[in-house]
Amino acid sequence: MQIEDKPKFDSPFEWIGGEEKVKALVDRFYDLMEIEPAYAVLRAVHGNTLDNARQRLFWFLCGWLGGPQHYTDRFGNPMLRARHLPQSIGGHSIGIKERDQWLACMDQAMGETGVDEALRERLRDSFFKTADWMRNRGEAG
Repeated sequence: MQIEDKPKFDSPFEWIGGEEKVKALVDRFYDLMEIEPAYAVLRAVHGNTLDNARQRLFWFLCGWLGGPQHYTDRFGNPMLRARHLPQSIGGHSIGIKERDQWLACMDQAMGETGVDEALRERLRDSFFKTADWMRNRGEAG
């Protein structure tokens, strides 16, 4: 690797701009979920309030992006799939439609909060892999 090939940032967390930018991204993601009809199916699986989901996604993304481990410090291993199983307390049925709406909503939030395009592209791929793995229902609806 040439010195000019070295990434400018040590982690995606640093690249995105730290906690303030992660918080802005998460807030925009959930705001969009509330107001955009295109995300109605996704919104419906979140219950009456998004406050808990907002906080937990913020904590999770900070660590997932290589920053502070707020989520694991509080709850241990995220065990994402287990925590989202339909039969678990607060778990949800996640199919293709929910996956695709989550990805579209997050991509829109990344665009609207100014996530660097190169990082956005990398995150899109990583989010897809994670979101697809989270599905616990095969059909679209």
